[in-house]
Amino acid sequence: MQCVIESGGLRLSGFLVRPDSAAPVPGLVLCHGFPAGPGGAATSGQTYPQLAERLSADTGWAVLTFNFRGTGASEGDFSLAGWLDDLRAAIDHLLGTDGIFGVWLAGAGTGGSLALCEAGEDERVRGVATLSARADFGDWALDPARFLQHARAIGVIDDRAFPADFDAWARELREIRPTALIAKIPPRPILIVHGADDDDVPVDDARVLADAAGDAVELRVLSEAGHRLRHDPRAVALILGWMERQAGS
Repeated sequence: MQCVIESGGLRLSGFLVRPDSAAPVPGLVLCHGFPAGPGGAATSGQTYPQLAERLSADTGWAVLTFNFRGTGASEGDFSLAGWLDDLRAAIDHLLGTDGIFGVWLAGAGTGGSLALCEAGEDERVRGVATLSARADFGDWALDPARFLQHARAIGVIDDRAFPADFDAWARELREIRPTALIAKIPPRPILIVHGADDDDVPVDDARVLADAAGDAVELRVLSEAGHRLRHDPRAVALILGWMERQAGS
């Protein structure tokens, strides 16, 4: 079901799958990653409604996926803090839906990294699963002006006057760090899934995150797997198994 999520005065495009159940069900917020390629913002997250339907059908959970600001049909322009605000708004939206008794997060790439950050600061989140998540955004922060040009090129920033404060926008790339916040999640469960042959986000990022989380993390490295793990049946099976284990928690 299509839905609209309000985030800081912006309207975000969402898609919510709810099972037919008289009893309350657990809820999952599913986050896409940062767009790739020219014009990638327009098509970002296109396959996530299908994945949400699959996860809901196999587990009986409610699953909400959405487009972060600047992508798909959502309003606004990209900033890292803005995407965190969007994730928080999606959590609010799901918890405000009748028949949902708790919220977990799952995300790919940047969406997974921000899911870890949000869970570290938001005790409402009961657990996090990530696919190909970054340990930090240090490579973006090294040359923020160049990264801003890249964000414009792929369409995630359309407003030529944005950001109004470039220094503040750039500072978020340095200060929002999953490795600094993941340690605040335990004892809530964390699943980190990464491809051994990921050319976009090195597998070392997964190990850095796991080390920062401590004993509470479950790390799974998939052999001969690249970056787009949402299309890998092994990764989807790991997410499904993780969700099944959370249902009674």
